[in-house]
Amino acid sequence: MKKEYLVYKLSEEMKNAARIDNELFAKYDVKRGLRNDDGTGVLVGLTRVGNVVGYERMPGGGLKPIPGKLFYRQYDVEDLVHGTIKEKRFGFEEVAYLLLSGKLPDRDELASFCELINSNMPLEQKTKMNIIELEGSDIMNILARSVLEMYRFDSNANDTSRDTLMRQSIDLISKFPTIIAYAYNMLRHATFGRSLHIRHPQEKLSLAENFLFMLKKDYTELDARTLDLLLVLQAEHGGGNNSTFTVRVTSSTGTDTYSSIAAGIGSLKGPLHGGANIQVVDMFHHLQENIQDWTDIDEIDTYFTRMLNKEVYNKTGLIYGIGHAVYTISDPRALLLKELARDLAKEKKKEREFAFLELLEERAIDVFGRVKNNGKTVSSNVDFYSGFVYEMIGLPQEIYTPLFAMARIVGWCAHRNEELTFAGKRIIRPAYKNILDAGEYIPLKSR
Repeated sequence: MKKEYLVYKLSEEMKNAARIDNELFAKYDVKRGLRNDDGTGVLVGLTRVGNVVGYERMPGGGLKPIPGKLFYRQYDVEDLVHGTIKEKRFGFEEVAYLLLSGKLPDRDELASFCELINSNMPLEQKTKMNIIELEGSDIMNILARSVLEMYRFDSNANDTSRDTLMRQSIDLISKFPTIIAYAYNMLRHATFGRSLHIRHPQEKLSLAENFLFMLKKDYTELDARTLDLLLVLQAEHGGGNNSTFTVRVTSSTGTDTYSSIAAGIGSLKGPLHGGANIQVVDMFHHLQENIQDWTDIDEIDTYFTRMLNKEVYNKTGLIYGIGHAVYTISDPRALLLKELARDLAKEKKKEREFAFLELLEERAIDVFGRVKNNGKTVSSNVDFYSGFVYEMIGLPQEIYTPLFAMARIVGWCAHRNEELTFAGKRIIRPAYKNILDAGEYIPLKSR
């Protein structure tokens, strides 16, 4: 039997073996995707790291949409962001300290923490060479492999004591920007024939500034502050998002930090999780080309209606960047990002494009409500603006999802540390219902 035919045959048999009737999920009360019937997540654990709020549960069991809130530990992210903007300083390091320790640092603690992050940014020489050897590979894969490579240089890699977990967390947070910047510059050289530049992290720069310096050297202060804000907004999003849950599940087995974080990277890489901002950018470019008058509400509404009816664009019936699993009336991350995005659009002379994006946001929400007519309250999410912001800063699409990982590594580490320190060290082990009847074994000669 030819190999190609055997693969095809096995594929067809796999399709039949994997078939499960939808009604069986209701019959056995299975929460598909760990979701309740009302779309909320199944409660599977407790945490003190962060909280995502998008609705209130009413006494009768229904859900009341409310303006979204995001908390890092006990603090509203809106307060954290506005505090750093008011004081004209970078906030990602402060948020990292908060999420890792549970408390806000004082001035001396923050300064020492920033120095610690900065001093840990350089990579081992063998890790640098590993990145160069992986030219042309997907940057998320390079990131995962580089994290696993870090295991080699950790003399106490398997230890899960608090001190070791904190040391590893700081090392990972520090090195993600360097790995991603080096990986993109190698990709740029190998794929596009551009000069290869390896710039080393500089002292006294924030993590956001250092990343932009290593990636492309030239940037404005507003570029760096906007990137810093994006990192702050994506650093944590509760224990139930897929990649963080993946980190908690693997951590519950007692595996090493690097294996657990590599699993989280693999989860985030999936297009249903970390790649949404790329989809929004692609959709925005499509709409720029296909909407003749960027101020015509009727034309925009008509086109969105056709999109929802799967007639135009990629015919998925989706408007990317609209709707969220938890947020209803508003996504606080989108509102905060929009504030700086407007200033950035002025600096980059992109006011017309920004005004068009704002109008698209308004009309998409309105059209979604009228066409779907399902009573669901939706808003734009952070992805609606993040891709546009990345473009204005001059960041390539190849690093959009890695940038998400560069921020979320903080939340991953905080949740892993919590899982191993206070969660009772009980392995996470849900159940699956087998729906096949038992059968008799058939000898090979009788098959």
